[in-house]
Amino acid sequence: MQSDEEPPPPPSRPAVPARPKRHVQLTKYHSPDAPLVPNDQKVLLELTGISSAASRAPLDLVAVIDVSGSMEGDKLENVKNALRFVIHKLTDQDRLCIVIFDDVAERLCLLRPVSEASRAYFEGLVGDLKTRGGTNIRAGLEAGLDVVVANRKITTGRAANVMLMSDGQDNFDPTQLEPGNVAVHTYGFGADHDPVLMRAIAERSLDGLYSSVPDSVDPKELTEAFAPILGGLTTIIAQDLELIITATQGEATIKKVDAGTYRLRTSSDVSSSSVTVSFGTLYSAEVRSVIVQLALNDRTASPHSYRANVAEVQYRFSFQGQQVNSSPERITIHRKRRASDPAIAPPRVQKEVARLQHVASIEEAIKKADGGELDDARNILGKALEALERVVVDPIVDMLRRELRKLLDLFKTEETYRKQGRATAISSLACHGRQRGGSKDTPIFDTPRMHTNREQAKQPDDMPVPSADQDAQQEEPEVPQDVLPMVLRLLAAVLSLLAFSIIASARTSGWDGGYYEPYRYGYKL
Repeated sequence: MQSDEEPPPPPSRPAVPARPKRHVQLTKYHSPDAPLVPNDQKVLLELTGISSAASRAPLDLVAVIDVSGSMEGDKLENVKNALRFVIHKLTDQDRLCIVIFDDVAERLCLLRPVSEASRAYFEGLVGDLKTRGGTNIRAGLEAGLDVVVANRKITTGRAANVMLMSDGQDNFDPTQLEPGNVAVHTYGFGADHDPVLMRAIAERSLDGLYSSVPDSVDPKELTEAFAPILGGLTTIIAQDLELIITATQGEATIKKVDAGTYRLRTSSDVSSSSVTVSFGTLYSAEVRSVIVQLALNDRTASPHSYRANVAEVQYRFSFQGQQVNSSPERITIHRKRRASDPAIAPPRVQKEVARLQHVASIEEAIKKADGGELDDARNILGKALEALERVVVDPIVDMLRRELRKLLDLFKTEETYRKQGRATAISSLACHGRQRGGSKDTPIFDTPRMHTNREQAKQPDDMPVPSADQDAQQEEPEVPQDVLPMVLRLLAAVLSLLAFSIIASARTSGWDGGYYEPYRYGYKL
């Protein structure tokens, strides 16, 4: 049987032995104390990708392109420009396959490495794209998923993703899709695409993202929409990432876990209260935030205050075929009779709660606008903007305000809402739900590499596009992970020699050490 894929070449240089445990960092934010009476506490948990993008998972990417008749003209040309950007970003350790669809789907090539030699081949395929026929999104998506779900054999340590691009609509149930562990990122063009369907397709996968691309005369508009997610896909430093929160029996129970649109699994064990959040991939410098609402038990019978271990947190992920499990970390709160008001959370927690309320307001405004109540929708957005005035100003809060102002403009009339406002608002919900992406005006969740890609996407066509490896070389070089222990051992040796020389000097110089005399020989009388 003929293979549907080509193997990547051996790495050009031996990989630095990885210590993937250092790829992810957990940070906890919560009130230091709580009263002995029953009360609720909000805890913010953040997982951050702290590894350099120089250590990243190689990418298997399938681009699924709508070539139906409605894509004729500027739309298809903009798709071609965006695909050329993708081709130049990928390296020979990454693989690409192109699938097109109209009434039917067609795979144009194998899943093959993007080497210097194959770039011309891929660009030839892109340059020959022509419009034809109707729109069958389901056929294109199923053909694309077959490449990486059903037919791919080389999978260990590789990150499989699908990018689906269409300007149309289709009448099928996305819950019938089985993307497995493959992320499906969808891009809807113009006023005629179905944003609800495109978002549902993306969120059927574990960490896929829907993005709306408005009609524009700017040929760079689509490339700029592609660029940030591609910047993330070429900086994946953790896969199959999960966060496990377990309440301490007798101390607390978990009332609610808010992790956006990521999947939650609740433990069926009646003896424990445990929730697992599945995130999929994590990019370098990317952050995943989770708000956990804990109900603390009644401790008024306790004769004194005490430090309560109310919950335990752990995360796990895979990288280059290695499974990593963190050590459990406790959430400890001082329970006492006179404690801080449990309704007042730390500033970092307040800001994340404000963002979640911001998201709920956008969702409510969409429902009102879809029901023909556009004035009510604008009132909801206006009140959300006023609420942000009471939150401590920082860059993220400022972008949330800009996001609301933009939506208020797009919700002004039924026409602007139908043509652009609805899709833009749904795209905003998708970005917040995944804590990933954002528009060029409000790049709320951009990482440094995403920002770099956005800037490169704006460059003139005659300027060369650097590959992901070249971007990594321009960034701060990664310190080999086996160097730090060596440095610490060397430093310890130097300090030991220095201490020995001081003691020897004291012995030979007749120094009267006074109070410090007992320490000269390593003991105290």
